[in-house]
Amino acid sequence: MKYVLVTGGVVSGLGKGVTASSIGVLLKACGLRVTSIKIDPYLNTDAGTMSPFEHGEVFVLDDGGEVDLDLGNYERFLDTTLTRDNNITTGKIYQSVLDKERRGDYLGKTVQVVPHITDAIQEWIERAAMIPVDGQEGPADVCVIELGGTIGDIESMPFIEALGQFSYRVGVGNFCLIHVSLVPVLNVVGEQKTKPTQHSVRGLRGLGLTPNILACRSAKALDENVKGKLSQFCHVPVENIMTLYDVPNIWHIPLLLRDQKAHEAILKGLDLMGHARKPELEEWTARTKVYDQLSDPVRIAMVGKYTGLSDSYLSVLKALLHASVACQRKLIVDWVPASDLEDITWKESPEAYKDAWNSLKGADGVLVPGGFGDRGVQGKILAAKYARENDVPYLGICLGMQIAVIEFARSVLGLHDANSTEFDPETKNPCVIFMPEVSKTHMGGTMRLGSRRTYFRNTDCKSAKLYGNARFVDERHRHRYEVNPEVVPELEKAGLRFVGRDESGQRMEIVELPDHPYFIGAQFHPEFKSRPGKPSGLFLGLIAASCGQWDGVLCYGSKAIANGINNGPSVMKSCINGNASKFLNGSCNAIPMNGNGVHC
Repeated sequence: MKYVLVTGGVVSGLGKGVTASSIGVLLKACGLRVTSIKIDPYLNTDAGTMSPFEHGEVFVLDDGGEVDLDLGNYERFLDTTLTRDNNITTGKIYQSVLDKERRGDYLGKTVQVVPHITDAIQEWIERAAMIPVDGQEGPADVCVIELGGTIGDIESMPFIEALGQFSYRVGVGNFCLIHVSLVPVLNVVGEQKTKPTQHSVRGLRGLGLTPNILACRSAKALDENVKGKLSQFCHVPVENIMTLYDVPNIWHIPLLLRDQKAHEAILKGLDLMGHARKPELEEWTARTKVYDQLSDPVRIAMVGKYTGLSDSYLSVLKALLHASVACQRKLIVDWVPASDLEDITWKESPEAYKDAWNSLKGADGVLVPGGFGDRGVQGKILAAKYARENDVPYLGICLGMQIAVIEFARSVLGLHDANSTEFDPETKNPCVIFMPEVSKTHMGGTMRLGSRRTYFRNTDCKSAKLYGNARFVDERHRHRYEVNPEVVPELEKAGLRFVGRDESGQRMEIVELPDHPYFIGAQFHPEFKSRPGKPSGLFLGLIAASCGQWDGVLCYGSKAIANGINNGPSVMKSCINGNASKFLNGSCNAIPMNGNGVHC
């Protein structure tokens, strides 16, 4: 096993996750199998109980792991399926060591950070690196490890010590360290300053780690004299100093690294030059160019609770992007704070109320994502009502599906106090109830989590068609409450169709309004399995319906799945060459989606 470690210096938020993902893409394009590990130095066992405002979205894996959003980047870029063990936290490490101590595994020894914590970190890395994540048997060739935080942080010290020991233990030729740092430009002098990176590398070396490659974040490409200066003071060859300058979209980063021959520097450091080919990134390049050339807009209103931080809905944004690129549309997301749609806001802040409703009414489609708590629920209900009554395409995810059901019960069935027991435990018309299988008092890891199977009751519905007329689909869940099965007959009698259910038939997974252009709710989170070349079917349906391409998606999507067509690069190239109309109307082959649906 070969290891690539990505660390960060100077400031946080430089894009270590995207850099690590891009390195994985580059190595995979060289014919190598790649896996990923993210190290988060916080004391939480996992990201499950952390506020989206604090740490961005909680990404959910197939095995139910609630992990850092960077693992979502890894899965999207590399098209892999990671496990909870691919996310290491201080909490997990200390918990495992303390469990061993309680069992007496240390035979009476004094348990210390060194060697017990550092050994546990190394053992975890080696164990997680051996887990196949690409659908093939056996371990990967290279494991890309991202160390969260910034060099010098107190909480990351045990990990840095462990990784220093680890690099010595695995030996030269098996370990490559890439340090992501900042080279700022001061507006006063207009000069690229190397001192912050010099100090960062000095601190890294003082902790026992020496970088093989520098990945320097800057507004523009580094000048040659700046590279020479960094090489001299950081002891890194000039050819191993890469510039990660600002680009139109992050899909450019693997191409940027390839153009600077980062793959050659990594392969040399890992003694893999004779085992890898030149990177084949034709499809990636084509898709990136298509993205850059999009001009016709599609406007989606995102009605949520955490709109102040876009990372709170990162996977939803990426799934919308994947679908909009497939439909040749430039995505514009209008953030609508759900509470601003409520009557109380009209009294307290008329301008915010007006702006929220203008954004909602000006959108081509409406999306209500998942969330917890009762803040903004009434605003989400109003958004669902507006979309239903005005034939505006609507996609509700998790809570967004529950909102659609509550709104329908109130407006169509006349049950004005219909609600979820999450928001009103005493409601006389509980349309959404607490699941009996999990704890109501403990927060972490107690929800219905991970990949679960949804069966379509029939294939004559929009959702099934978007999944290639499949009989069932496996998607990821993260929720405690769900639609009350006792009210389903009455809702269906009024026109709402629960087209997808679990194997027992008691858990409602997908709901549709048959007579609406596109009104779908999903209890699961389809965004977690969307990929740049394989957009999620439900998101593809939302974008297609929002920009008038619905019929083409249904016709050519199912056909592509049935025939197993996979001509992605040629399709993308035809779009670049001015034949986008062929791509959209289906006269050229479509690209299969993530096993469930297909490109439009």
